[in-house]
Amino acid sequence: MKKLLTPFRLLALATILALSSCQSEDPEISGQEITEVKTSVNDLRKEITPANQIIPEMVQTQINDSKANLEQYLENDLQIEGISVIGKLSTARGLEITQDLISQKNSFIATGNILDPATVKVGSIINLNPAEELSAAQTELKNLVGREITIDTHVMEISWNHKGEKFSTLCFYNDSGIIWDNVLGGLVMISQRGNVEESPAAQAKVSSKWYKQWWTANWLWGSKRGEIGYKITIYYSGSSVSNVDVSDWGSISLGKAKSESKVTKKTGAYGQCRYALGLCTPTGSLSFNSNNFSISFSGLGSNIVSNGTKSLYP
Repeated sequence: MKKLLTPFRLLALATILALSSCQSEDPEISGQEITEVKTSVNDLRKEITPANQIIPEMVQTQINDSKANLEQYLENDLQIEGISVIGKLSTARGLEITQDLISQKNSFIATGNILDPATVKVGSIINLNPAEELSAAQTELKNLVGREITIDTHVMEISWNHKGEKFSTLCFYNDSGIIWDNVLGGLVMISQRGNVEESPAAQAKVSSKWYKQWWTANWLWGSKRGEIGYKITIYYSGSSVSNVDVSDWGSISLGKAKSESKVTKKTGAYGQCRYALGLCTPTGSLSFNSNNFSISFSGLGSNIVSNGTKSLYP
C-alpha cells in the first residue's frame, strides 16, 4: 500500500503547487500587490524640447527668496543644493510622464508651515501619507497636470538636502514664475496669530463698529498665495446693539479653501458671531461640520484652520 500511496501523494502535492502558481498569476487576486510602473526623468527628457538654459529673472528671484526663507526659518535643515534646466514639455506623452513623476509613491514632497518649523515634514509621498489617504493625495497631484502644467511649460530639476538626505524634485515654470514643485509648492508661510483690524472709535451717538480678522498664506518665496478671514459689524445706539452683520471669505492658489460664518447674537448688550475657516495645499482636504459649526483638515498638506466665536461690544 505504501508504494501506491506515494505516487498519489506526489500527484496531490503537484496539483496544489500548480493551483497556487495559477493563483499568484491571476491579476484579480494579486492586483493589490502589483507595484506601480516607475518612470524616470530620463523618460521625460525624451518628450522635452531643449530650451534656453537661462532661467527667467522672476523664477530666479523666487528661488533665491525661497533659499533665504528656508535658511532663516529652518536653519538649513532643508537646502537647495543645485538647479538643472531640463527643457520644455512638448508632447502629450510628456504630460503623462509628468503625472507619474510628481505623484509616484516614492516621489518626495514637503508639507508644513516654515514659520512653525515643528509642522514641517519632508519625505516620500507614501511615508508621509496614511495608507487610506495615499490615493487621494496622488490623484490631486496628477490633477495639476493639464490644469496648471501644460505643453510648453518649462521644467527644471532641483536638488535638495534635508538633514543629510539628498533627493530631487521637478519644478515647472514659465516666464511669469514658478507654477509647481512638490517642495516649493507643498510648503507655506502663515502667521498663526493672523491679522486684526478694527474700526476707529465711533463719534456719533447712533453708529456702527466692526472687527476683522484674517490669515494669509504665502508662497515659500514670500508672495501672497491665499487668505481666509471674517468680519463682524454691529449697529448700536448708546449701549444697545440693534443689529449684526457677518461676512467670511477664503481662497488659495493651487489648494483648497472653505469659509463659513453666522450671527449667534443679534441684539442686546453685544453682538456675536461664529466662524469656521480653513485653507490647505492641494493634497489635503477640508470638511465643514454644520452640527458643531467647524471646519477640519485631513490628509497630507500644509494647512491652517480657525474655528471660533467673536463678541463685539458697542
